[in-house]
Amino acid sequence: MNLTLQTPVRTPITTRFRSQISAATVAICTRNRPALLHKCLAAVSRLDPAPRQVLVIDNSEGNSDTRKVAHDYEARYILEPAPGLCRARNRALAECDTDLIVFLDDDVMPSPDWLLHMVEPFRNERTAASSGRVVTDEQFLSEPSHQNPRTLSNQDSHWFEIAAFGGIGLGASMAFRKPACASEQFFDERLGRGAPFEMGDESYAFTWLLSRGLVVAYVPSAIVHQQPLARAAIEPEARHSFSYWLLLFSKFPAQRLNLLHFLVARLRGSKLEWLRNPQDPVKTASSGWRFEFQAALYGLSLFLRTPKPR
Repeated sequence: MNLTLQTPVRTPITTRFRSQISAATVAICTRNRPALLHKCLAAVSRLDPAPRQVLVIDNSEGNSDTRKVAHDYEARYILEPAPGLCRARNRALAECDTDLIVFLDDDVMPSPDWLLHMVEPFRNERTAASSGRVVTDEQFLSEPSHQNPRTLSNQDSHWFEIAAFGGIGLGASMAFRKPACASEQFFDERLGRGAPFEMGDESYAFTWLLSRGLVVAYVPSAIVHQQPLARAAIEPEARHSFSYWLLLFSKFPAQRLNLLHFLVARLRGSKLEWLRNPQDPVKTASSGWRFEFQAALYGLSLFLRTPKPR
């Protein structure tokens, strides 16, 4: 496998690089969680260097507490009532007037130097996206403090599987070069929280960029802290996984053989040849063929009855 490993080097903050950071937009998509948003924005207010602007995308019918928290931290409040995390992210892209947009989930708290590290890979003009390290406090204390950054291109072996199935970062902390996000609906609105297929939104975006010859970087020094998440039930997660797999199968015809190999390997419980950032979400192999068959049928039905984005 040819996934590029880089030795981390502390890069001096030149005047030009500092201006690039200060010209970035931080966007936070939220829905009826003003208390978590308050903690997130408090951490964002301590970023050094600071971004040019902060957007709060309220993905609800309107929440006065969310609006107040955004105004308290001098963030620009934007209402996006159509439900779906990817709708909110597409709205953030449309409202952003900077070349770089950096996304945070509302339940994370970035370290003071997070933005510095997130933006650093964009020194390379071919870099279209970066992602950071998302950890709980327990993981931060137990995992090795040093991790190598990784860059991925479509010249690397297994690049498609790595990008499409969680091997190059998470949506809770990710950045994009806006001109690379050519489509008005760059994030597929069938994916993510609040959408028919409640998974895979960031992975699909990374895969799309890589398929066009661009580069995505994983930056473990860009750390955000997240509260431990409750595990989702395996049944809906397995169904959404099959729907997501079918979406990939339909949108990336050149990768269909790789997708089939990956699906068979995962159902057999085979060990991956590459590092995966999130915990393995669906352990269907030990659930029996009946469970796998039912999840596949439901996933197929969900995929067929879900309309394509506008």
